Amino acid sequence: MRNALLALLLSASPALALGIEITVEGEANGVIKIDLFEDIAPFHAQQIASLAAEGQYDGVIFHRVIDGFMAQTGDVLFGRMGEDNSRAGMGGSDRPDLKAEFSNLTFKRGVVGMARSAFSEDSANSQFFIMFDEADYLDGQYTIVGEVTEGLDVLDAIKRGKGGNGAVLGTPDVMKSVVVIQDE
Repeated sequence: MRNALLALLLSASPALALGIEITVEGEANGVIKIDLFEDIAPFHAQQIASLAAEGQYDGVIFHRVIDGFMAQTGDVLFGRMGEDNSRAGMGGSDRPDLKAEFSNLTFKRGVVGMARSAFSEDSANSQFFIMFDEADYLDGQYTIVGEVTEGLDVLDAIKRGKGGNGAVLGTPDVMKSVVVIQDE
């Protein structure tokens, strides 16, 4: 059923914008809505929408959260709430990695970028990060896949990690559910 819904959404009129709605639970509680930039990063936007439609993001934690920088999530392999999260951030999905889709957009507050390996710009898969603040030094280094349209207050409340790598200790906040949405 979810795949049929995604196919319908992806084939809809170009006047409709594809996005996701993330219900966050933990220290932060609420909804973050993201407009996916299918015209700028079509393969990345489709990958996120497909994973969301399949329910793969449901129950995935925010494993790396650096105050003043970003909140990272989306490890559907090692980042599930209630499981051993010692490898969270090292996994992806069963789908192939994606070739970078760089643009002239800049990393600013609310922008969503695709996480990838430090060793290959063509290694983005399922993980993404949402910017707390500007970081133009990431421009042209990471694919920008979307932007928050609602819920920056929820983003700001996400539990922060500790240390330079931003690893979240104890119980991290979680994407309770992630659904595909379409706005006009």
